[in-house]
Amino acid sequence: MFATPAERATPFRRRDAIRLAVFAAFLVAAMTAILGADIVPRGLGLEAGDVAPEDIRAPRTLDVVSTIATQRARQAARDAVPFQYDYTPERAATIADQQGTAFARSVAAADAAFQANLKPQARQELLKSVLPSLAGDTRATLLELTPERWKAVRADAARLLDEVERTELRDTDIANAASQLRGRTNSALGGPERDLVVALVQPLLVANSSYSQALTDQARQRAEDAVTPVHSTIRTGQTIVRKGDPITEEDLEKINAFDLNRASLDAAKLAGWALLAAIFVSMLLAWVWRFRPSLWHRDNALLLVGLMLVVATFGLKLTAGRSILAYFVPVAAAGMLIAILLDAGAATVVVAVLALLGGAVNGGSIEMATYIFVGGFVGILAVRRGDRLNPFVQAAVAMTVANVIVVSTFALLGEHDLTGVFQLWTASVAAAVGSSVAAVGTFAVLGNLFGILTVFQLLELANPSQPLLRRLLVETPGTYHHSIMVGNLAERAAEAIGADPLVTRVAAYYHDIGKLANPLAFIENQAGAENIHDQLEPETSATVLKQHVADGIDIAYKAKLPTALIAFIPQHHGTAIMSYFYARARENAAAPYGGLTTAEGAKAAEAVNERRFRHMGPKPQSREAALIMLADGVEASVRSLSARDEPTIRAMVSRIIDERLADNQFDECDLTLRDVERIREAFVAQLLGMYHQRVAYPQNKIVELESRRAAAGGEDT
Repeated sequence: MFATPAERATPFRRRDAIRLAVFAAFLVAAMTAILGADIVPRGLGLEAGDVAPEDIRAPRTLDVVSTIATQRARQAARDAVPFQYDYTPERAATIADQQGTAFARSVAAADAAFQANLKPQARQELLKSVLPSLAGDTRATLLELTPERWKAVRADAARLLDEVERTELRDTDIANAASQLRGRTNSALGGPERDLVVALVQPLLVANSSYSQALTDQARQRAEDAVTPVHSTIRTGQTIVRKGDPITEEDLEKINAFDLNRASLDAAKLAGWALLAAIFVSMLLAWVWRFRPSLWHRDNALLLVGLMLVVATFGLKLTAGRSILAYFVPVAAAGMLIAILLDAGAATVVVAVLALLGGAVNGGSIEMATYIFVGGFVGILAVRRGDRLNPFVQAAVAMTVANVIVVSTFALLGEHDLTGVFQLWTASVAAAVGSSVAAVGTFAVLGNLFGILTVFQLLELANPSQPLLRRLLVETPGTYHHSIMVGNLAERAAEAIGADPLVTRVAAYYHDIGKLANPLAFIENQAGAENIHDQLEPETSATVLKQHVADGIDIAYKAKLPTALIAFIPQHHGTAIMSYFYARARENAAAPYGGLTTAEGAKAAEAVNERRFRHMGPKPQSREAALIMLADGVEASVRSLSARDEPTIRAMVSRIIDERLADNQFDECDLTLRDVERIREAFVAQLLGMYHQRVAYPQNKIVELESRRAAAGGEDT
C-alpha cells in the first residue's frame, strides 16, 4: 500500500517499448540532424589561385597529411645530398702502392748515380740524363745535391706521394692537391729541396676517387626515404583560408582533405553522432521510466524534456568550436525550466546529458562539460519552485559565481591566459543572466503550451474572482465553503508531508464544481429545506451523487481548466463506497424479512450490489489527490459532529483515515505510514483551529433566547 515509486515499478511492457521507441526515434533523429549538420558541406568548387569568397573553416578536427609539403621536404633532402664518389680505402691503398712503385722506377737512375762511387763532375754528367721532366731550377738543385741530401729528398717525396694517395683524392681535386704539395713537404728541407720534392711527386699524382652517378642516386634516394610525411592537425573551427586571400596549392589540399570542394556524406561521423545521441536519449528515457513513472506516462512531460534537449543541443552545436562564444549559451535555462515545470531530479539528469553533449561538440572539452553541468546544477538548486521573481535573481547570481569559479579553475590549470579569463568571466555573467531571463520569460508560456500547471496559473486559479469560484459562491454557497475548508485542511497536510501545498489547495477549490449542475442534491446547499434524498431510493441517490463527478469533469473542460487540475475531480472520491446509502439499501432489502437481525433479512441485505454504491474512480494517483480525498471526508464528517472538542475530532479523523486505508484507496499513490500519521496530526491541528471555542457573550444569549421565543410564537399561530 505504501511502496515507493521504485518498488512499485512495473515490468517493461509492450506499451512502454512503443513509447520508448517513438520518443527515442524522434529525439535521436532530431539530435543527429543537429549534431551532424556539418557532415554534408556544400561544394565550394575552388581551385588554386582563386580568391576565397568567405572564411573557410575546418568542420571538424582532422590530421591532414600534406603531399605538397612532403614532396618539397623530400626534394630539399635530395638536393642536400652532395655528389657521391667511388673512393674506398682499399682502392686508395692499391693505387698508393702502384704509384710508389712508379716513383721508385722514375728515380732509379738517380739512385744509381748517387750510389756510384763517382766524382762530383761525373755524377752531374750522369744526372743530366735522368728525370727528363724536371725543369731547369729543380734540375739544378738535383745536380747540386749530395748523396745524403738526395736520400732525404727521395724519402720525403716517397712519403708525400704515399700519404696523398692513401687519402681520398678526387679526380676533380688533382690540381688543388698539387698546389698544396709544397705545404706538406718536410720543413727540415731547404726551399729548393722542397721544390724538388714537389717536382718529383706531382707527375705521379693519380685520382683514387671518381664521381659515381649510381652512388649519388642511391644516397639521394635514402635521404628522400628518410623524410617523414609532413602533417598538421587542423582543429574544429580553425580558419583554413581567410576571406579575400588567394588559395594556394597547400590551402587547396586542406580544403580537399575535408571534402569541402564537393558535397559528400561523412557516413562514419554521421553514424557516430547518431550512436552518441541514441546512448544519451536511451539513458535519459530509461531513468525517467525507472525513477519517474509519473512523468513516463505523461506525453506532455516527455515532449517538454525532448524540446529542452533539442533546443539546448542546437545552441551548443551552433557555437561549437568557437572558443569564447560557446560559453555564452544559456544552457542552464533548460534545467531550470524542467525543474520548475516538472521535477528537479529530471532536470539534473537533462543537465548532465547536455554537459556531456557540450563537451563532445567542443572537441571533447572537459572544461566545457564541467562549465555546463556546474552552472546548470546550481541554477536548479537556486531557482526552486520559481513562484516569485526573487529566486530567478538568486539563481542568476549563484550561476554567475559558479561559472566564474569553473573558468578560473581551468585557467589555473593552464587552459587560458589572462585576456581569455576576462573574456570568459564576461561570458559567464552573460550566460547566467541569460538563463534566468529565458527561464522566467518562458516557463509560463511552456506550461500553458504543454498543459503543465505553473505557479502563476495556480495563483490565478486560486483567486476568488475566478468565474467558477464565483459561481460556487453564488449558486452553491455550502459547497463553496466546504471547498475552502477542504483546501485549508489539505494544504496544511501537504506542508506536513512535503507534497505540493499550492496544487493541493487549488485542486481542493475545484474538486466539487460538478455540484453546480444540481446544487440541491447536496445537503450543504439545501439551507435547511427538505432533503430530496428522503424521497429517493438509495440506488437513485447514489447515482445522483456519482453524477457530480462526471458533471464536474464536463464543467472543468468547458471552463478550460488545466488537465492536471481536472484529474483531481474523479480521484477525490476514488472508488470509495457511499456508506450511508449503501446501509439504507441493505436496511430496505432486509425490511420485508423483519430486518437485518433475521437470517432472511441478512441474506437479502447481502444480495445488495455494493458496486452500485461505489464511485467510478480512479483511486488517487498522487499524494495531493489522496490528501483531498481525506480532507473531503474529514471536513464533512467533523461538520456533522455536535461536539467538536479534541478527543471527538481526533476520533473522527482517525475513523475516516482508517476507513480509507481499509478500503485500499491509496494503493496507487505514494503515501507512507509516516505520511499518514503526519496527515492525521495536521488535520486535527487545523480542525481545532477552525472550530475553536469562543467566549459566551451575554448579548449572544439574549439574541438566542429571542430567536427561540419568536420561533415558538410562529408555531402557535
